[in-house]
Amino acid sequence: MPFYERDSVRIHYEEVGSGFPLLIIPGGGLNASITSLDTSVPFNPMITFKGDFRCITADLRNAPPGQSSGPLEIDRPWDSYSDDHLGLMNFLGIENFLVMGFCIGGPMIHNILRLASDRVVAAALMQPSGYDPAHPDLFYQNNIKGWGPPLCEKRPDLSMEMIHDFLTCMYTDRADFVFTASRNFVRSVKTPMLIAPDDVPAHPYATAMEVADLAPNSDVTIYPWKDTQEHINEVIEHTRSFPKQHAATS
Repeated sequence: MPFYERDSVRIHYEEVGSGFPLLIIPGGGLNASITSLDTSVPFNPMITFKGDFRCITADLRNAPPGQSSGPLEIDRPWDSYSDDHLGLMNFLGIENFLVMGFCIGGPMIHNILRLASDRVVAAALMQPSGYDPAHPDLFYQNNIKGWGPPLCEKRPDLSMEMIHDFLTCMYTDRADFVFTASRNFVRSVKTPMLIAPDDVPAHPYATAMEVADLAPNSDVTIYPWKDTQEHINEVIEHTRSFPKQHAATS
């Protein structure tokens, strides 16, 4: 069971397959772990794409179902997760990579692009989460109930007051668009992006399509795509060919 360690951060990761590196960020919000790829998303790319890419994934830091741990960086929540992802790539000796993210992986990809766009060859945002004005405090409420209590039970050094402050900085104070990037930034991103939209409160269709409209090198899958296995298979093939095309020219 491999771990990447940096100071007081310990990240549990897995890799499978060979080829161009593909970083896979699981869905499941702040509870996202490697096991989420079997339970929370329409397909498991660690299985589906292991014949095409060197697939790498990890438990999110401080996700109670996982085994990654580290400080709760209240003033820099999104950057702390990006530190883990970029640090893992450094640890594995990988400079340039593809990235695919489900759910919370969408905002995390935008943040990685903000910090290190020159390292990302192409990105796939699968059912990305984003801000929906009809549900303005959805992510705070989901996590204050479903993430904070089990984390505090596992980590007696943390308190619900700290969880509140972390979530406030992560979501409440950034309650717009994709939380981690401005519309002007997305307009400036030259990295090819594939968007596979969803339409539930946590994965708003309008926000996903706004990203697709703004990003100059974007592509969009069919929608809906999670309703039948045939549609899922079509999106799998689209998601396989999109990064392959860009990896081949990098």
